[in-house]
Amino acid sequence: MKIAIVKLSAMGDIVHAMVALQFIKAQVPDLQIDWIVEQGFAGILANNPDINAIYTVNLKSLKTHKAGIFQQIKAIRDYAKNNYDLVIDAQGLLKSAITARLLGKTVAGFDKDSIREKAAVWFYDRKVACAYDANTIDRNALVISQPLGISITPEQILNKKPFLFFSDADQPFADFLSTDKHNIVLVISSTWESRNYPAEKFVAVAEALQQNCLVIWGNAQEKEKAEWMATQSRTIKVMPKLDFNGLKALIAQADLLIGNDTGPTHMAWALKKPSITLFGPTPVSRVYQTDINKVLKSASIVNPYKLNKQDYSIKDITESDIISLAKDLLADFTQ
Repeated sequence: MKIAIVKLSAMGDIVHAMVALQFIKAQVPDLQIDWIVEQGFAGILANNPDINAIYTVNLKSLKTHKAGIFQQIKAIRDYAKNNYDLVIDAQGLLKSAITARLLGKTVAGFDKDSIREKAAVWFYDRKVACAYDANTIDRNALVISQPLGISITPEQILNKKPFLFFSDADQPFADFLSTDKHNIVLVISSTWESRNYPAEKFVAVAEALQQNCLVIWGNAQEKEKAEWMATQSRTIKVMPKLDFNGLKALIAQADLLIGNDTGPTHMAWALKKPSITLFGPTPVSRVYQTDINKVLKSASIVNPYKLNKQDYSIKDITESDIISLAKDLLADFTQ
C-alpha cells in the first residue's frame, strides 16, 4: 500500500505530525509513506527511515508569482503518478486539500467541525473528527493514523523514540560546545513578536545559570538580537547559521533547550532532550509535557480559535521561574 501525507508547513507542525510515523510503520512495516512539503521545510524530514520519499512544492511563491501555479500543478500531477492508495491531508487548509486531491483519488482529512478552513472538507472522501482545540500532537497523530485503521495512544506518544534524524558529516557548531559546562540552546525568536520572550530576560537567565548558552537564529534581525545578547553576557555564544541538519544535530547534543513556542523548541521534544517552552499568546495544548519537557505559561487566557497577536504577556514570565526549572532539569540530567 502506498500513501502520501500532505503536511506543507510550518516547522513545529511538521515535527508534531512526524511522531505518528514510527507507530504506523510498527504496525504496517511494508507501508510506503511519501511526504509532500514546502521545499523550505524538506530538511526537517530528511534522513527519516520511516519516509520513503520526500516531494516538495513551492506554493508560498504563488503569493508573489501567481503564474507559477501551472508549474506547481504539473509537479503535483507528476507525484500523483506514484498511484497512491490513500492521500492524507494533515494540514487542513484549502491549499493542502487541493494538493491532496490532485495527488490521489481517495483523500482523508479532518471533518468540518475539526478544521479551520471548512471549504477544505469538500475535497475529502474520509473525514476524521477531532476537536480543533484538542492537543495539537494528538490531532496530528489521529488524522494520519485513523484513516489507516490504526490507533495511537497518548501513552505511546509519551514513550516515543526520537524521530528526527541527521547526518554527522557537517557540524559547524562543534567548536562552540563545552565539555565542562552544560550546553543550553536558546531559541529567541518566532514568527510573531508577541511570542518572543524579551532578549534582556534571556540574558538574565543565562547569567544566573552560568552555563554554555548557545543562541540560534534564522535571519539578520534575529542574528543582531543574538549578537547583542552576547555582548551582555560572557556565557552566551552566537551560533553560525545552521541548516536543518545542523539544527537537529545541535539540539541532539544539547543538555537543555529554552525557547519560545516555535519550531526549533519543539524539536527538543522530538529528540527527547530536556526543554522549557515559553508560552504567551498561544495555548499549551500545542505540546506534550513530560518529565523532561516542561512549559511555562503567562497568566493570559488564550482562545485557540482566535489567537491574539497583541498578547505580549510572555514578558511577564519571571526569570526566576525559568532559572529554577532549568536548574531542576539540569540536575536530573546530571544524575
